[in-house]
Amino acid sequence: MAADEAAALIEIAELTKRFGRFTAVDHVSFRVARGEVLGFLGPNGAGKSTTMKMLAGFVTPTEGTARICGHAVQTDSLAARRTLGFLPEGAPTYPDMTVAAFLRFVAKVRGYAGDELPRAIERVVTLTHLDTVWLQPIETLSKGFKRRVGLAQALLHDPPVLVLDEPTDGLDPNQKHEMRALLATMAPHKAIVISTHILEEVDAICTRAIIIAAGRIVADATPAELRAKHPSGRLDDVFRQLTEREAA
Repeated sequence: MAADEAAALIEIAELTKRFGRFTAVDHVSFRVARGEVLGFLGPNGAGKSTTMKMLAGFVTPTEGTARICGHAVQTDSLAARRTLGFLPEGAPTYPDMTVAAFLRFVAKVRGYAGDELPRAIERVVTLTHLDTVWLQPIETLSKGFKRRVGLAQALLHDPPVLVLDEPTDGLDPNQKHEMRALLATMAPHKAIVISTHILEEVDAICTRAIIIAAGRIVADATPAELRAKHPSGRLDDVFRQLTEREAA
């Protein structure tokens, strides 16, 4: 179901990114309302991460606009970023910092001070189960724990909008279950976009899915509506049908 314009916390209109003659993202438009968990799907090189980076303000679009909670990402960047929690691909951090030092640093950047600072950190450490690695340098952590540190910094200021690029990358099955349960708990109060190529996550947590191929949206529907597009009723068959047709 398409997000209602008045309730949309994320608004993307004709977003386009070209690198020389190559068009990575081609006039993409969609809205996401509070309470929606949008799965943003596509094969490698389809334009998923580039779209997420433009929404987060890390990449400047060639054309089009992106707004978060009514704030234009390009012209009202600080206000837009205050309402956004962003987990980028690879979750870059400061590897020589401990988890404790890094989250304190992020909290201070976000404007926390006094008693509010440790309370904010304690909340996200509890949510992401980082207490066992609290004093470890980030560079010594497993890929899954590094992902959790990245998620913790995205959640630290309790933003109304979350944009998560491959949030379960590197997590074991139990950790994936915990991540999905956490997102489901937060979903009613936020607009969440999850960029992924793991189709099982769409069924597990997404209320809606967009499939992108060659930089263009080829489907925008609920998981059930997508499954109905193929006789097998399997999302992987629908995904393959839509993306291979676009590539042909």
